[in-house]
Order: sequence, then C-alpha cells, then structure tokens
Amino acid sequence: MAVETIGHLLKRLRDERGWTQQQAADEYCRVSGTITKDAREVGRWERSTRIPTPETRRHLAVVFGVSAGILDRAAAAAREARHEEPAEGGAPAHEEAIEVDRRRFVGALAAASLSTAMAASRHVDPALIPYFQQQLEGHYRVDMMLGSRALMGTVTAQCDLIGQLVDAADGPTRQRMAHVGVSYAAFAAWLHLDAGEPTTALRWHDAAQELAHRSRDREAVACALVDRAMARTDQTMGRAVVDLCEGALIDAPRLSPEVQVFALQQQAHGASLLGDRRQVDELLDKAGRLVDAVDVEMWGTACLRTPHYVEVQRATCYGRLGLAREADRVWQEIIPSAPPTARRDVGVWAGRQAVAAAALREPERAVELARRAAGIVMETGSERARRELASVETAMAPWQAEPVGQDLAEVLAPIGKGV
Repeated sequence: MAVETIGHLLKRLRDERGWTQQQAADEYCRVSGTITKDAREVGRWERSTRIPTPETRRHLAVVFGVSAGILDRAAAAAREARHEEPAEGGAPAHEEAIEVDRRRFVGALAAASLSTAMAASRHVDPALIPYFQQQLEGHYRVDMMLGSRALMGTVTAQCDLIGQLVDAADGPTRQRMAHVGVSYAAFAAWLHLDAGEPTTALRWHDAAQELAHRSRDREAVACALVDRAMARTDQTMGRAVVDLCEGALIDAPRLSPEVQVFALQQQAHGASLLGDRRQVDELLDKAGRLVDAVDVEMWGTACLRTPHYVEVQRATCYGRLGLAREADRVWQEIIPSAPPTARRDVGVWAGRQAVAAAALREPERAVELARRAAGIVMETGSERARRELASVETAMAPWQAEPVGQDLAEVLAPIGKGV
C-alpha cells in the first residue's frame, strides 16, 4: 500500500478538523512558539512545494494529534515522488539550509525591532499577554509528548523576551507581563531540571521569584517558592523543602486550590526526605481533598494534566521512604491507566516501580519495567527517567552476576555507561 505524501496527509488532517489554512497556521504557531507561519506556508506544505523540516514535523504531530513517525514517512514519500535524496536528519539539504537562514533572519529582525521599539517608546501592547499565555499551554503539551530538550531553546528565548518586555512596559501591563513571566521562568527551570541541569534551573527559579514579586501577586510568589522547593527536593534538602512550602502556605486560605495542592504535595516530598510517613500521608490526603476543587490550571502545576496527580506523589514518597510494597501497589494502579500524552512521565514512574520490584526481590519484573523506562529515555532524552534507571541499577546489584543482571545491563547499555 502506497504511503500518503506529506502534502496530501496534512490537507486531509486539516480537512478532517474543518480548519482553514490560516486556522492550521495559527494552531501551529500556538504549539511551536513561533509567530512567522501563515496560510501561504501551510499551502506550500500541502502542495509539497516545501517539505516541513524534522523540527516542524514534530510540532505538526502535536497540532494534528498524530505520531511524528507518520509525518516522517509521508515526507519521505513526497521526496521520493520528487526524486530527492534526503539529507542526514530527514529533510533535503537545501530545505534545511533555507529554514536555518530564515530563522536567523527572523530572529535578528525581531531582536533589532524589539531593541529599536524599546529605545523609542515604553509602550508594550497588552495584547501580547494572552499571546504568551496561549503559547505556554502549547509548550506544556509538547513537553509531555516530546520531552524537555525539544523546547528548551524556544522557552528560554521567550523568557528573555518577556523579561525585556517587563522592563519596557508601564504600570498594570508591566505587572501582568511579570505575572506571565513567572510561569515561563518556572517552566524553563522545570525543563532544565528534567534535562539534568540543576544549576541552570536554579537561575531560572531566581528569575521566577523576582518576577513574582514584581507582579505583586500573592499566588505568583507562593508558586515561585514551591518551584524552588522542587529543586531542593532533587538535592535531597528536606528541611529547605518543608520551610519553603510552609512559607508558600502562610496565606493558604487566600490561595487558590491549585496553588494549595501544589504546595502541599511538595511539602510531602520534603517530609519523605525527613523520614516522616505520617506527615506525608496527612499532607497528601489534604491535597487530595482539594484537587476536585481545581477546575483550571493557572500556574502550570500539572495537577490536572497529570493523571492521578496526588497518588503519583504518594507512590514516589513511599519509594523514598523505603516502603516498596506500598509504592508498588500504588504504581500498579497508576501506570496502566496513563494516557499516551503522559509517556515521558511513565518512563519516570516505571523506573521508580522497577526499584520497588527489586526491593521486593522480583528482579525479572524489575528488568521488564526498566526496559520500558529505557525505551522512553531513548525517545525523550529525559534525564529524570535516566536517573531513575541509575537507581534501578543500584537496586539490582545483588543479581549483577546472574543472567537477570546481564539482561539489565543489556537494557541499560544503549543509554550510556552507568546510566
């Protein structure tokens, strides 16, 4: 059966949704964080006069809810029809060169225009604020599907731009732009944490805290404190985690349910680092009672986007406390019901469950769970999942010389020595 070419495929997907070419372009911009696509570009893709680059295809996969592999095969079919040889990386060399040159030009033009505008005037259009908010929603989706490294460059560039806009804006617009900047800086910190770059993440946490105070928003300040606590959790600084979360919750009755849940679950992680199971359960039970009151995420906390959000934290805390049987029981309830959009997170969870399986002296099951996690690491590059696999390697040390230990070594080999 012939493979559909990229142009035919994109047109069919757009028609199925009842979108115009401009609507498809707008959705692409929202997902990718660019502002340079229009209906004419979509038309070129659909006529196959321009084949989307690999990066563009990854964004289009999110736009249309299909796998990037389907679009890659369709692009290859279009090149074959045009008798073109693909360049390394999947797109014709001349198209890659054009795309790189275009991005450099657009980036330089944008930077020059922004610098000129700011020098000439302190007016910042408030319409930019909902634009950045919409972009961020798309970024959250891409992060869950493709992992942090696919977004780091885009998000950090937008953070820098927002910072300039905050400095240039007047009055209420400055505060509202700072409010948006808090979410962007916190997300940039999260991306760097997931990529295994804690020092850079802390710098973005510093930026988020400054912007939070500049926004004069109580919830922004609370979220910035909890985001900082997340970084301290990775550094196993339990006391700091608890102190930061307690500081965020000083005005708990005046905070939204979302922010309260965010702080309570992170405080539970601090309690688990201090070995206090009773406190872990009390904090998470309280968070669980508040989750149903969250009807929309305003701060990117993922308490709605992550299935079984509170129970994921409970299983993680139980694992940290050495309660392998309890952790394994919760993971068995969570992982099978995870949606495809949570694939990167499933890699982390499967690694944690593998540690619990090893602690329960079930090495074969631990290896199968590690195999699943390793496959996801290869796809997403998540350093968080990679760290969990390092813990599996340690937990499986008693079986290192046995066949099951060799099986684990084969599973971990493709992602690096010593994980």
